[in-house]
Amino acid sequence: MKFALCNEVLHPLPFGQQCKIAAALGYDGLEVAPFTLAADPMDLSDAQAAEFTRIAADYGLAIYGLHWLLVAPAGLSIVSEDDAVRQRTLMVMSRLVELCAIMGANYLVHGSPKQRSVPPGMARDRALALATECFARMGNEASQTGVVYCIEPLSRRETNLINTVAEAAAIVDQVASPGLKTMIDCSAAGQAESQPVDALMAQWMPSGHIAHVQVNDPNRRGPGQGEMRFAPILRTLMHMQALGHYNGVVAVEPFDYVPDGPGCAARAIGYLKGVVEGLARG
Repeated sequence: MKFALCNEVLHPLPFGQQCKIAAALGYDGLEVAPFTLAADPMDLSDAQAAEFTRIAADYGLAIYGLHWLLVAPAGLSIVSEDDAVRQRTLMVMSRLVELCAIMGANYLVHGSPKQRSVPPGMARDRALALATECFARMGNEASQTGVVYCIEPLSRRETNLINTVAEAAAIVDQVASPGLKTMIDCSAAGQAESQPVDALMAQWMPSGHIAHVQVNDPNRRGPGQGEMRFAPILRTLMHMQALGHYNGVVAVEPFDYVPDGPGCAARAIGYLKGVVEGLARG
């Protein structure tokens, strides 16, 4: 089982310092938020993107994926009635797919709740249709580029559009592109789903809908810093891997860094590897 650290946990440290810390803690790679690499990720050149990959590799790390895709530049939305806004947003999404491939990464996670929430006065079905059009285009582009674009279900406290794996999977089925999948964020699932996360994984991973997993507690801290039990989750993940139903990494994505970014990252990887070791011993 490979573990990635979401790099914003160590931001605003320089990228090389982030890599040094993550490697020393025992992570296998990073999941990168583009806004941590440039104030406007659209300004990143191909050469700059490749350089980040080289820096990570110098510390023995891979860049596995990208997330927090639409934080910057400002003013993006996949549900705006303004065609110019949506087209600009699609340009950013397309460029991020390109950057993902250039960095040697495998997936993109589309969370970005503020940029997909139903605008006041708009019918939810209309917002969902607009979002689905954007996801369909990204699924096709991702497939052509050799990466996977993942729709991230998020809790209702974050967004009022696409809150459950079933809702995301319905979009994946409608688009029917090998480049579009969904994923499981443990914090969001712990708040929005009606069943435990391990049962959710057992239900959806055999279907091929799930391409990625992020681990965090519903209290928004790191795994092991709340009430969610991760032994059943990791046991199910190991079982799904053994059956060939999941071949992705597991990314650590806390939002509330206790005691601080490096301390939170250290506690999370120690906890997760301890659980995995215990499970392996039976």
